[in-house]
Amino acid sequence: MDLDAFAALLSDEGQALLTSLRDYDPADELAAATRLRREHPTELVIAALGQARLRQRATAKFGNDAYRMYFTPHGVEQATRTAVAEHRAARFAALGVRRLADLCCGIGGDAIALARAGIEVLAVDRDPLTCAVTRANAQALGLADLIEVRCADVTKVAEVETGAYDALFIDPARRGGRGRLFDPETYSPPLSWAAQAARKLPYAAIKVAPGIPHEAVPKDAAAEWVSYAGDVKEAVLWFGTGDALRATLLPGGGALTAAGLTAPAVGPVGRYLYEPDGAVIRAHLVAEVAAQLDGHLIDETIAYITTNEPRPTPYATAYEITDTLPFNLKKLKALLRERRIGTAVIKKRGSAVEPDELRKKLGLEGPNSCVIILTRVAGAPTMLLGQMMRTPSPH
Repeated sequence: MDLDAFAALLSDEGQALLTSLRDYDPADELAAATRLRREHPTELVIAALGQARLRQRATAKFGNDAYRMYFTPHGVEQATRTAVAEHRAARFAALGVRRLADLCCGIGGDAIALARAGIEVLAVDRDPLTCAVTRANAQALGLADLIEVRCADVTKVAEVETGAYDALFIDPARRGGRGRLFDPETYSPPLSWAAQAARKLPYAAIKVAPGIPHEAVPKDAAAEWVSYAGDVKEAVLWFGTGDALRATLLPGGGALTAAGLTAPAVGPVGRYLYEPDGAVIRAHLVAEVAAQLDGHLIDETIAYITTNEPRPTPYATAYEITDTLPFNLKKLKALLRERRIGTAVIKKRGSAVEPDELRKKLGLEGPNSCVIILTRVAGAPTMLLGQMMRTPSPH
C-alpha cells in the first residue's frame, strides 16, 4: 500500500468499503474481490481487503479499537499490545510526565496509550506512510489534539528537538533484512544512540528485545521485563527512575523487583514445583521468588523451584508432583498406560527430549490427564508427573 492507496481508504467511498468488510471471511476473499470490483476501483478494493485482513490480525493486540484503526503489515507485527502500552503510559504519568516525545513511533500504539493517559505526545517516524497511518489513528480514536505526528529522522537534531519535553520513549527497529537483530548496536537507531538521547531528559524509556544480555544494559538504566498471559513481550530500559531490575506480569500488573539475593539452595524435588514466569527468569529474579516461597532449586542451572507446602504466587505456575523418576521412555509409557492418561501437557527445561517427538512415541489413550515435566534434578535427566495447581494467585 502506498500513500495514494491509503488516502483513498480515508475517502467516503473507502470508509464505506471498510465498514462493509468488518466481518468478512478471508477465506472468501476471491469472491469478495470479484463482487466489489463491480462497484469500486480495483486499487481501492485491493487496499480495503488488505486493511480488513490487518484489522482482524490486530484485534489480538488492540481489541475492538482495531476496527477503527489503520495498519501496515510491519506496523501490526511491531506494535505494542494495548495492555503493555497502557502499563508503560501509567508509569510515565505517575512520574509526572505531561509532554513526551515518542521516537520511532510506528503506527502509534504507544502514542495512543500515552495520550489516553493525558500526556501530550510528539510521535516521530521517518516513513511517510507510517506517519500518515499514525495521524489517521489519532484522528479515528479522538486523540488528534494530544498527538502531533512528524515525519523525520529521529537521529537528526535539526529535524527533532526534544529539549522541550519531560520524557522520551524510543522504540528502535529490531529487525533487518535477515530477520531479528540480536545485537543492540545493530538496532535502528543503535542502543548507544538511544541511551545518549535518553540521558538528555528527566525521564526516558527504550524498548529493547527481551533477550537483551544483562551486560548490554547501560549502568545508569533500570531494566524491566514485561510478560502478558505468561509470554514475555518486551524489555524496557528506564532512565531517571532509580529502579532496580523488575519483572512485570500483565494483566494484573504484579511487579517483582530485585532484592540482591544470592542464588537459592539446591535440593530434592518436593511435593510442589514452581515454574517462574518468563519475565522473572529474564530479569534474573528467580532467587526473589524462591525466597517468597521459602523454596529451593532442583538443579543449580534450572529455573524450577520446589517446596513441600503449597504457597500461591503470581510470579510462577505451580504443579503438584506425584512422581519423580529417572528418565526412561519405556517406564513412562507403562505408567501412563496404567493410569489411562489420554491427555498430557509436556514441558521441558534442561532436557534434550523434544515434547512433540515424545508425544508421538507415548501413544496416549484414556480419559485422564497429567502434566509431564522433563528436566534435570541434581544434574540427572528426570521426568516429573503431576497436575497443575488451581489455587488462585493474589494478583
